[in-house]
Amino acid sequence: MLPAVTATRYVTPLREGGSLPGLMEADDLGTYVVKWRAAGQGVRVLAAEVVCGELGRALSLPVPALVTVDVAPELAVGEPDQEVQELLRASAGVNLGMDFLPGALDFEAGAAGVDPELAGRVLWFDALIGNVDRSWRNPNMLFWHGRLQLIDHGAALTFHHSWAGAPAAVARPYDAAQHALVESAPDVRAADAALAPRVTRDLLVPVLDAVPDAWLEGPTGEEPAARVRQRYVDQLLARLAARDAWLPGLVEAAAAGGAGRRAAPRGQNRPTWLGPPPPDGVTQR
Repeated sequence: MLPAVTATRYVTPLREGGSLPGLMEADDLGTYVVKWRAAGQGVRVLAAEVVCGELGRALSLPVPALVTVDVAPELAVGEPDQEVQELLRASAGVNLGMDFLPGALDFEAGAAGVDPELAGRVLWFDALIGNVDRSWRNPNMLFWHGRLQLIDHGAALTFHHSWAGAPAAVARPYDAAQHALVESAPDVRAADAALAPRVTRDLLVPVLDAVPDAWLEGPTGEEPAARVRQRYVDQLLARLAARDAWLPGLVEAAAAGGAGRRAAPRGQNRPTWLGPPPPDGVTQR
């Protein structure tokens, strides 16, 4: 199970996309970016965040800690935005929190610091989980104390939005041409050799156990949570076994190095809650 905390104060909404995550303080004295179970994308997005975040951590990838956050509806009272107030009230109960990283730098500020080994492992991981949201337009990566951090995996595991089509997603190629790390000379073959043997049923079962039952939705609303967990495990293992269908494309994209890709202007993809980008040449201490 994920660590459980109780929200004590609602700080501010983070207007980075349609889900309107919020910054909240909790009774463990931590501060968290909270994603709401009543947001328009539904609880499957929260399930994807947990599965991918905990799987990434199990594979020694840098993912901020996740917790469940119990939110009381009364905490919405101080929010002047009616839309956000309604979202908080509708999300009363258990939501998902990601450890807030104060002073983090946006990806463009430190992209040159990603070594080929780590770049290859992130690219391989994203291909395994079908993450469509790690492009140069929206990297969903930060640098904190000089270390890359992977955030926002709600757009991965797209197969669970239509379980009937899940078998077709097993061998689907992964388009890495626009991946934010494709220009970092990612060593995909080394990543495959290192990570593929670690993705086993024994590793995936506890990853799925971390997802609250209420966030697991199978093809019907009546399927037991244990069976839905098994679906995720089987799907990811099948995806792993089908690497011959998608791994060569990763190797080819890494060799091309993002040729012809338009670079994003500095600061264009920076989350507003990080504040303005630092001057050129300034690094985090």
